[in-house]
Amino acid sequence: MTVGVSSSCSPRRTLTVCGGAHALHDGFTDLLNVLYPLLQAQFGLSYATIGALKTVYSGAMASGQIPSGMLAVRLGPVRVLAVGTALIAVGYGLAGLSGSLYGVIAGLLLAGLGGSTQHPIGSSLVSAAYPGLRSRTALGTYNFTGDVGKVLLPALFAVVAAALGWQQALVIVGALAVLGAGLIMSSLRPIPLHDQASKAKAKAMAGQDRPWAYWLLFSIHIADDLVRTGFMIFLPFLLRDKGADLPTIGLGLSLLFAGGAAGKLVMGWVGDRLGVVTSVILTEAATTFLILALLPMSLSVTLVLLPAVGLMLNGTSSVLYGTIPEFVSPERRTRAFAIFYTGGSVAGATGPLLSGLLGDAVGLPIALAAVACIALTTVPMVWALKPAFRDA
Repeated sequence: MTVGVSSSCSPRRTLTVCGGAHALHDGFTDLLNVLYPLLQAQFGLSYATIGALKTVYSGAMASGQIPSGMLAVRLGPVRVLAVGTALIAVGYGLAGLSGSLYGVIAGLLLAGLGGSTQHPIGSSLVSAAYPGLRSRTALGTYNFTGDVGKVLLPALFAVVAAALGWQQALVIVGALAVLGAGLIMSSLRPIPLHDQASKAKAKAMAGQDRPWAYWLLFSIHIADDLVRTGFMIFLPFLLRDKGADLPTIGLGLSLLFAGGAAGKLVMGWVGDRLGVVTSVILTEAATTFLILALLPMSLSVTLVLLPAVGLMLNGTSSVLYGTIPEFVSPERRTRAFAIFYTGGSVAGATGPLLSGLLGDAVGLPIALAAVACIALTTVPMVWALKPAFRDA
């Protein structure tokens, strides 16, 4: 299955709208890291319970990604993407208006299902709009836009929550999703799937499939996501234990995401020059070192280091996503993206729960050190990818 772009919709517009949707959806996902300490304070939740809340959202996102791709075939990708964005607004609105823990759980479930539409559809649209060698650069830009949302929305939510309370803040930011859904429907014309030109090109390029390399890339992606989601669960509490108030926690997350956004661009450039293998080993080893370095540092030094942590923590993903088209032919690419993102969402669903249980058992510092060391498991896996690039 592949996604084609109609002549009535330019590649630049497709990238702009899909990038905007990416920023919005990723921003809504990561502002939850500001919400969790507020929920813990109000409801007296343990780390494991916080991890379970994250699992509800990530699990809903994971379960909805492949069905979203199937719905896009029948209903059209633009329509499915817009409806999913609107569903995020419904979920956040329900969580904010109910004010109960059960209402929050139901809201996170709905919002996670809405968020499942964006990654597989947006990635496929961008990949189809920019075929060939332009695909890696376009996907890198698309991934970068997600980190823009991670910088802006958590900071906005923290400011509004500090002034009005978390319930009102959820309703206010939920209104942004309604606006986003309207912009998606009005800015992108219907984009057909399975256009004949793409089918012919896919058949001609079928020989480029290297399944073993794709699944090895997938495994690296899972380990990378386990580190990222585990770190994100503990970071707000690490900052709080160092004396940070709510706005400072929001600032810390924004600094992390700003570094992550820069990492998407910088590591794309580094990956082109050093190669995928060298660049991924560099980012993963640096991720472990920097996270371990945060533990003994003061709050001020931690805030200074967070952009560098974000650069390395998120830089790997841009290299991984941009490599998928090298191992998968166009006709299989939409499904490959859906499986890839679903795997990341499953890791995002189970990782926080496991990390939370570990944090309750051994304490935050040891748990965070264990999460950091998971990054080193990717080094032998990425080294094993070298023959695939020689074949290419």
